[in-house]
Amino acid sequence: MTVLGILGGSGVYDIAGLEKAEWRRVASPFGETSDEFLFGTLDGLDLVFVPRHGRGHFHSPTSINYRANIDALKRVGVSDILSLSACGSLREDLPPGHFVVVDQFIDRTFAREKSFFGEGLVAHVSMAHPTCNRLAEAVHDCARTAGFPVKFGGTYLAMEGPQFSSLAESKLYRSWGCDVIGMTNMPEAKLAREAEICYVTVAMVTDFDCWHPDHGHVQVSDIVRVLLDNAEKAKALVTMIAPRLKDSRPTPCPHGCDRALEHALITGPAARAPGMIAKLDAVAGRVLKA
Repeated sequence: MTVLGILGGSGVYDIAGLEKAEWRRVASPFGETSDEFLFGTLDGLDLVFVPRHGRGHFHSPTSINYRANIDALKRVGVSDILSLSACGSLREDLPPGHFVVVDQFIDRTFAREKSFFGEGLVAHVSMAHPTCNRLAEAVHDCARTAGFPVKFGGTYLAMEGPQFSSLAESKLYRSWGCDVIGMTNMPEAKLAREAEICYVTVAMVTDFDCWHPDHGHVQVSDIVRVLLDNAEKAKALVTMIAPRLKDSRPTPCPHGCDRALEHALITGPAARAPGMIAKLDAVAGRVLKA
């Protein structure tokens, strides 16, 4: 059964056609989630929306409790996550208003809890291919059908923030071949992989990063206008993807997302801390009970 989780910003949850909409809090042993979650159905598909920064945008990228958000999504049965993220562009051919279906990340964050695992129960998952290609293709096809400017595949540079990058950093990231830059997709993608949830990111370009010669001339009003337009496109994308995912989820996932922990647990059963086992009942219950 497909249950779609949406991670996004304010305004995206106002989706036309969302039925049985209800906000409610989901408890997690990893602490408080960003906010209550919005539950509903869209064209027959169960959907759970998470306002990543909280309604009113009171969480900074660093203070978001990514572990609680992903753990709670796992607890309510979410099988697929669509992450909608505003970002800056590191490429001339990705101007404001463009979407990128991300397939790679470079993680430059340093002040966040990045794993569910740790002392007492150690695990190492592969991040070689951090997104689900099945979801990526579906989202890309919907965006193209809608006529949105969209690029399939790209590298997202995740920076700590909350400050934006310096000119030297922006030029460095361009030299690395990065396509877009943002602050919220790490450790989100890593945690989704540990929780064995299929995950894809749609990075929505609001402006060029500071490497661009016109960056200093951009008005805040211009960025807000693009941000709002992108949010409307994102909502349209969600309404288009719902019927496509409702009856088309293969089991198991052909890309192995739902089996990421198959050989990841390193700590032997006898040495595993009971407290960690209890805490990981949702994230890793499938393999811990095997």
